[in-house]
Amino acid sequence: MSAGARNRWRNEVRIAHPGQVSSGAVRLIRRYVSPLVRALFRPALLGTEHLPRQGPFLLVANHSAGMGLAEILSFTVMYLEKVGPSRPLAGFVLPTDFRIWPLSAVARGVGAIPSTYEAAEHTLGAQIPILVFPGGDHESLRPIWHANRIDFGGRLGFLRIARSARVPIVPLGIRGSHYTAPVLFRSKTLANLLVQPCLLGIKRWGISLLGVIVAVLLAAFTPLPWPLRVGLVWFWLGTPLVFLPWVPWTIRMRIGEPIAASALFSSEGTDESDEELKGALRHVECAVQALVER
Repeated sequence: MSAGARNRWRNEVRIAHPGQVSSGAVRLIRRYVSPLVRALFRPALLGTEHLPRQGPFLLVANHSAGMGLAEILSFTVMYLEKVGPSRPLAGFVLPTDFRIWPLSAVARGVGAIPSTYEAAEHTLGAQIPILVFPGGDHESLRPIWHANRIDFGGRLGFLRIARSARVPIVPLGIRGSHYTAPVLFRSKTLANLLVQPCLLGIKRWGISLLGVIVAVLLAAFTPLPWPLRVGLVWFWLGTPLVFLPWVPWTIRMRIGEPIAASALFSSEGTDESDEELKGALRHVECAVQALVER
């Protein structure tokens, strides 16, 4: 997909009620998703008392396991239980997700918003907090031996949003989710070689343990000529299914104390440099890392 097409998609996405989970989604999550998530991941969400009672903020978390499906579902289940649907929280998702069914239905059902500056400004202006995973695909595709290492990849966009809106940042550390879908390798080159990630606007791709296991089975036992087997393996490795969570593992999520905007940015708002943002990035990464290590 071209950059121009992606930008058009970004501009066309409109969310009427950001952060509000539909009644249908609440019933679905509580009846079907919650029992499955509890059985597989035994999630716990600690520190909800640190969430500001009023006003907007950015809830900033580390991201893991390819699509991050295990941690996102775990957080959703526990947030609805401990905080409830009456306190809206809008999660950032890729703008293209609003054009791909069933991702579009899921995103709208849980009140997610596209990860754009415009959507963030509108949402925070409406006094609704936002859940952000700044590390994105860079962090979620890190190798399994870096499972507990926080690395936002130098991304500063969420800090520009916080500085512009003068809202606090609330750190959220997630531990255990990266083991649910072990990743062995990540690369920008893979996204180009496998084509499908590029079509979805994804700049990085990874090789997961599940991807390797299924690829070996397809190559060894599929009753097709070798050229077709290679094509099948190539297609499989480029699908998001390679990042499905398949290893049961305990997921622990801990919310830390809010970091005021004045602790990260100049009080008068006169310093608009990236150096200030880089210092703030180190501050936030350290706060999330401390929560993961507890």
